[in-house]
Amino acid sequence: MKHLFSIIAVAGMTAIVACGPSAAEKAEKMKQDSIHVADSVAKMNAMAKAKADSAAAADKAKMEAEKMKAEEAAKAAHEDSVAKKLIKPAKEEKGHKKGK
Repeated sequence: MKHLFSIIAVAGMTAIVACGPSAAEKAEKMKQDSIHVADSVAKMNAMAKAKADSAAAADKAKMEAEKMKAEEAAKAAHEDSVAKKLIKPAKEEKGHKKGK
């Protein structure tokens, strides 16, 4: 009977030690988790930067389109004023004179 209890005790201790990961396995798991978190943060930062860059490019394009539209409207208004003879046409620039 003594031997039976000894065998059961040894088997029980072996089962307890065998259950669960070792300290090295736990450390490796924590390392992998931290790498995963760092990768996720890097991806989120890259996505946020891409979104900000896209928004900035869209704003720049919109501003350029508005500027061109305003320039065209000013030119059309000037031509209309010239056509109605409200103002004189702008003088064309001549090339620089040689000799002086």
